[in-house]
Amino acid sequence: MIADVVPFGSEAYVIFLVLLIVSRAMDFLSTWVATPNLLLEANPIARKLGWRWGILVNVALCVGFAMWPLPAVIISTTSVLVAARNFQSAWIMRAIGEDTYRLWISERLGETPMALFLFCLFAQALLFAAVGGVLIWFSDLRLVPTGIGMGLVAYAVTVVLYTLISVWRHRHPAR
Repeated sequence: MIADVVPFGSEAYVIFLVLLIVSRAMDFLSTWVATPNLLLEANPIARKLGWRWGILVNVALCVGFAMWPLPAVIISTTSVLVAARNFQSAWIMRAIGEDTYRLWISERLGETPMALFLFCLFAQALLFAAVGGVLIWFSDLRLVPTGIGMGLVAYAVTVVLYTLISVWRHRHPAR
C-alpha cells in the first residue's frame, strides 16, 4: 500500500486530491493572512511566482500528487504544519504591517547571539523530526502513520531551510 499508485479519478484519488487541496489551501490562506504582499514569504520560489502563478502551480501539483498516496500524505502534513506556524504569528504581522514586522524581527535577530538563535532553530526542528522519526519507526510501513511521520520530518527540514535562507538574506542583503 505504501508504494501504490491510485488510478486517476478513483475514489481514493478524489480523497487524496481533497486532502491536498484543503491542506495547500490552508497554507495559502495562512500566508495571505500573514503577508498579503508576500514580503515575509520565506520561500523564494513562492515569492517569485506570486499569488496567481502560485495557485495554478499548486493546483497542478495537487492533481498530480493525488495519484501517489504517500507523497500526498507527506505534503498534506507538512502544509498543515506550515499553516499552523503561519497562523501563530499572522495576527501580529497584520496588526503592525509587513514592513514593520520584518524590521522588528531583524532588530531582534541583531540583538540575539547567532549561536542561541541557531540552537533554538535546530532544537525545534529536531523535536519535530524526532516525533516524525518515532512515528515512522513504529508505523510498520503503514501509509498514514509513515506519511505523517515523514511529513513531520519534512516540516522540520522546511523550517530550518527557509529560516536559514531568511537569515542569510537578512545578514547579506542584495547589493
